[in-house]
Amino acid sequence: MNMRSWADALRNAKIKKAMPILSFPSVQLMGISVRELIASADMQAKGMKMIADRIDSAASVSMMDLSVEAEAFGAAVRFSDDEVPTVIDTLITDEEEADTLTVPTVGVGRTGLYIEAIRKACELITDRPVFAGVIGPYSLAGRLLDVSEIMILCYEEPDMVHTVLRKATDFLIAYMNAYKSTGAAGVVVAEPLAGLLSPSLMEEFASPYMKEIVDAVQTDDFAVIYHNCGNAVEMLADEIVSCGAMAYHFGNAVNMKTMLEKMPSDILVMGNIDPIGELKNGTPDSVYAKTTELLRECAEYDNFIISSGCDVPPMAKWENIDAFFCAVKDFYK
Repeated sequence: MNMRSWADALRNAKIKKAMPILSFPSVQLMGISVRELIASADMQAKGMKMIADRIDSAASVSMMDLSVEAEAFGAAVRFSDDEVPTVIDTLITDEEEADTLTVPTVGVGRTGLYIEAIRKACELITDRPVFAGVIGPYSLAGRLLDVSEIMILCYEEPDMVHTVLRKATDFLIAYMNAYKSTGAAGVVVAEPLAGLLSPSLMEEFASPYMKEIVDAVQTDDFAVIYHNCGNAVEMLADEIVSCGAMAYHFGNAVNMKTMLEKMPSDILVMGNIDPIGELKNGTPDSVYAKTTELLRECAEYDNFIISSGCDVPPMAKWENIDAFFCAVKDFYK
């Protein structure tokens, strides 16, 4: 599929389909745990297919598991039955460890399993594009150096941060190209930690590496969708756009209309219904109302595609997810 044509068609459509980051709640449909889901390529592909059959979305988007790439580098990960996996402890504590850090081969840890899951999903889902979920370079470096410590290191040990960023970027380019070989339409790259940076730090430590990745992997038939749910992105629009992604996805910490005002009108901009406050903890009525309200606020922007603000949690209520899609259908009807 030509993804630039797909993006143009979404932008020009009078009736627009939603595109939430929705995959983890498949555990409820299949009656399995998160631990079982992340351990099985078959279950991941089956879950994506079940969701695609249930909802009328613009694309099928895989899990946003921000632990898998760090685990491939050697980071410790905590698993549970009903929560998304999380990185624990710090892998790199000094410059020597940064210098000797080995860039893993694509396929180690769970990376091979996740690639196989997308391959299987592409075979099952043929009526819409399939996107894989991948972490961004700065957010990966933060999980290797510690998400709080990296902010300090940007000032005190910038060379060390750049060393880790270089290795993270090299791995992510290879990882995304492996997804490209499966037939995936693209990747949603989650870079939330960069959303806490100042514009100058973003320009030095995040944007150049993200642009390098986009330049290396994005083609007419493989799109990069840049996701950032940090609360400072409203002042980072120029730095974010500089990476050259085909579309941008923002979290519920920012005002969606404000972001649309700052973004190019010919680029898709997606977001940002609260995945926890509404889709997990809200009610069908509150989700329907919030979704309708956001659609009305952003109706003047042809490049707006409504979505969740981030990955929808595993235990988000399906009656709320259904209410979200019902509101989208009713609004455009």
